This record gives sequence, structure tokens and C-alpha cells, in this order.
Amino acid sequence: MRDLRELPKAHLHLHFTGSMRHSTLLELAARDGIRLPEQLVAQWPPQLSAADEKGWFRFQRLYDVARSVLRTPDDVYRLVREAAEDDVAEGGRWLEIQVDPSGYAARFGGITAFTDLVLDAVASASRSTGLGIAVVIAANRTRHPLDARTLARLAGQYAGRGVVGFGLSNDERRGSTLDFAPAFAIAERAGLRLVPHGGELRGPDHIAVCLDALHPDRLGHGVRSAESPEVLERVAEAGIALEVCPTSNVALGVYSSLAEVPLPTLLDGGATIALGADDPLLFGSRLLGQYAAMRAAHDLTDATLAELARMSVRASNAPSSVQASIIADIDSWLAEPVPAR
Repeated sequence: MRDLRELPKAHLHLHFTGSMRHSTLLELAARDGIRLPEQLVAQWPPQLSAADEKGWFRFQRLYDVARSVLRTPDDVYRLVREAAEDDVAEGGRWLEIQVDPSGYAARFGGITAFTDLVLDAVASASRSTGLGIAVVIAANRTRHPLDARTLARLAGQYAGRGVVGFGLSNDERRGSTLDFAPAFAIAERAGLRLVPHGGELRGPDHIAVCLDALHPDRLGHGVRSAESPEVLERVAEAGIALEVCPTSNVALGVYSSLAEVPLPTLLDGGATIALGADDPLLFGSRLLGQYAAMRAAHDLTDATLAELARMSVRASNAPSSVQASIIADIDSWLAEPVPAR
């Protein structure tokens, strides 16, 4: 088997705070005297389940605590730089990091000031690591849909200046997806990629609602389209990429094991797949781990893994010349002789 660390990849599903290194979380918390829950210290990575609203509340509470350690602009620069360094170390060549500016606005001078800070941190990290990085601004579906429209307009103002997409995150069982359609229409008119979460905590019926109401280019997760041949066919025919995050699917109780993550069904159905790490800080596994886990769980060949990497690149917003370069390097990886045991 070829070394997956050397396989060039694009990473399209990574949340901002969730990208933080565990060691950085501990260091920043100690600096400011922030008491972390044991689930983020001795019991890390935490045992999580989102099978019910209480489970999701516990998950969100840990995420909010982690966010609270980001106190200064230097913390933001550090988080983005380290996320980039970690992706590069695992074969990452392009990263689209997702952030909800409203979650940081109170501490960093408002949503516009924080977006400027993130984009500056992204540019700095890209220069220092060589990794192509872009930003997806995401609304929170537990907040009012009017807030989502504000963020969609914000994202549109930065289209072509580092922001490439608009998303919708948090517990997909909350709120009405239809209520967020106007926000996505704003983002669509601005020429942004539309990348809402859907089809993880709810099934294929909700994926159909997302397709009809939000017109996604990609779906965050979308893994449960495997439960409906009709929905999966619709996703595949439309060329909607699924950002599949196996480790988080199991950690949150969507599937009981990595072997149950229906990657082969999705591939057989013609879906475009981009493996992602979601929130390494809470799930304990980064991008490389997703490829390794699916290789082991489903006995994937190197040719299939290379095609997964190609699909991640094609589904990205990387410039065409960058995509061509990465895909050529993927082909070179596959053409190399298998190392002798």
C-alpha cells in the first residue's frame, strides 16, 4: 500500500474552532486561567453522541468552551497557521475552512472586523506553508434566519477576496431549512459556492429539502443519501459533492462503526465524495485519518483512494491551474511502484 500521507488532497470540510490542535487549546486555556471540562483534558477526545438534543447540546457546549480560548488576533493567526501546517503534513494541497463570524464578533469588533482578521490570517498562513486556503462563511441554523441573510450579504461582499462559499451549520434538526432559502439566494447571486450541512443527523428526505430550497453545490455530510436510491441518484446526476466525515459520523452516533459509513454505496451510486475531518479538536482525527479509516474499513484500493483525492480537488474552489497541478501529482502518486514490504 502506498503512503497516504504522500497522497495530495483537498480538504473541504473543516470548521474554524474545530481545527485547533488539542495542545493549543490546553496552552491557551492555561494562559488565561480558563477551566476546561475534563472531556477536553484528561478524557480527550470526548465521548460524544448526537442521537438526541441533549447529546448535541453537550457537543455544542464543548465547542463553545473551545471557542472561548481565542482571545487575541495572534490566537487567530496561530489557529489558522497550525491548521494549514497540519494539512500540509498530511498531504493537503488546498483547504476551505468554514467559519461563522457571528460566533466571534463580540470579542473581535464585529463580524466584518473578524472576517478581515480571518482573511488576513489565511493569507499569512498560505504564504508561510504554501497551502492554498479559502474561506466559507457559514450561518448557524439555531439562530434567526435574518442573521443568515446578514452573513450571506457579508460573504457576498468578500466574494473574490478570499471567501468562496456560504454554508449553514449546527444541528440540522433545528429550525426550518426553507426559512434559510432567502439567505442562500443572496449568496447564489454573489456567485458563491453553496455548501449547507444536510443528511447527517437527518435522513434523505431532508437532503431533498436542501436540494429544493438551498440549491447546494456541495452538501456538508450528505452521507445518508445512501439510504435512498432516488435521492442518491439525484445528488449524483446534479454533481453535488458530498463532504463525508467518517470519524465524526461515528463519534456523533450516526453510525456505530467506521465499517457502517456507507462510502462504497455512495461511490457505486456515482456520488462525488470529498473526505473531511469536520472538527479534529473534538473527534481526535484529522484529514489523513479519514483516508486511512476508510481504507481499513472498506479495503479500498490505492486507485479508489486516488480517485477520492481527485474528487476532492474537482469539488473545490481552487483555480483550474491549481486543480490541474494537484491532480497531476495524484496521478504520479498512483503511478509510483508499491513499496516492498
